[in-house]
Amino acid sequence: MKNRCQPSILKPVPRVSRYLSFFLKPDVDPRPAIHALCGMDFGDKCVVGFGRSLVLALGSDIEALRVFPAMVGPGVDIPSTPFSLWFWLRGEDRGELVHRSKQIRRLLEGAFDLSQAIDGFRYGAGLDLTGYEDGTENPKDADALEAAIVHGQVPGMDGSSFVAVQQWVHDLDHFQAMPQAEQDNTIGRRQSDNEEIGDAPLSAHVKRTAQESYQPEAFILRRSMPWSDANKEGLVFVAFGKSFDAFEALLKRMTGAEDGVVDALFRFTRPVSGAYYWCPPVVQGRLDLSWLDLSS
Repeated sequence: MKNRCQPSILKPVPRVSRYLSFFLKPDVDPRPAIHALCGMDFGDKCVVGFGRSLVLALGSDIEALRVFPAMVGPGVDIPSTPFSLWFWLRGEDRGELVHRSKQIRRLLEGAFDLSQAIDGFRYGAGLDLTGYEDGTENPKDADALEAAIVHGQVPGMDGSSFVAVQQWVHDLDHFQAMPQAEQDNTIGRRQSDNEEIGDAPLSAHVKRTAQESYQPEAFILRRSMPWSDANKEGLVFVAFGKSFDAFEALLKRMTGAEDGVVDALFRFTRPVSGAYYWCPPVVQGRLDLSWLDLSS
């Protein structure tokens, strides 16, 4: 399946990235724009995801592609903000991503409106802006393929992936005002050496999201990156899976729905968006949309 999936899914996070979210315009047939999109060479510089509304507009359906679930916990709100089409542009030069963004907008003009653009960047060796390593327990190699890529199903679906995308806004002033031990116990790891803290509180993020502690195990492939603008900063959380089941299990426990223990992350950060997408497979570098009905 490695040769069938969009290559960027399995690549490490790049130096810079740009996330583009589009809405389908009212009363417009998306097929011409999607046919044009299929002419793009996806290589290892881009991931594209289709929202459920777009799949339905194309006259098809994907049972596993559902709408991102809004959730509520004590003092916690998880929003659902679906879009039609999503791009994750990857690269080493921010200016180059600007030009690629404009090319995509021209390709889709007439059918899609750009609703949101977020610029991400790699911090250090892959750190969150808190200074803690992000994605320490990511599966690797064959385990990454198993967790993130659909396999053993049918042509047109094998090699695809499902991705959950959230924008989180951090209150770094609040977090950095905590004593170091309190910061470590919030994450569940020591910042100094990234070692897990065995006696960390039950609310520690690492304990809330220990993927092997679920039945079945809830492994996802994280490809998150920090973002910032003139006023705020945080994390664009990106998680690929062979379905959304593992991600939803993690998120549900984080909100305290299982045992009333809310993830300590919510002491200093909150999500302001949440969307699900289907990332089609590729054939010879081009999107394979054989699952969808594009004939009419």
